[in-house]
Amino acid sequence: MSRTAQEIFQSCVYAGAMTRNADAFAELFTADGVFEAPLMPDGAAFPRRLAGREEIRSAMAAYYEQQGEDGRTPNLEKSGYVLHTTADPDVFIAEIDTVFDGEEDGDVCVSLVQIFRIRDGKIARLRDYFAPELMD
Repeated sequence: MSRTAQEIFQSCVYAGAMTRNADAFAELFTADGVFEAPLMPDGAAFPRRLAGREEIRSAMAAYYEQQGEDGRTPNLEKSGYVLHTTADPDVFIAEIDTVFDGEEDGDVCVSLVQIFRIRDGKIARLRDYFAPELMD
């Protein structure tokens, strides 16, 4: 049974942003899957391009460990997203506004776009477009 775009997207958010579980995140990808953040400069803490499930797993585990518990968990009640289908049934786009609860400066809203290419119910390619300065 094929997973829907909604199910794939929600699994991706839960494994990545919500729980920072590199194993669960990597398992969403095909063995040869690619995870890209094309706007990231070379040498940034957040990886620019990861190829293959095992590279995704190890690099994201290292990134999540480096970030530690910074208290920046998205507020799901304030955040929102829209999924857009395309002419290609294996491609969908997520338009996301993630809100992090703020303390002194108020809430912080991060807007981003993700493009998913799916193969056999798994992510074959995920391109994540966001402002690099948000990933210090």
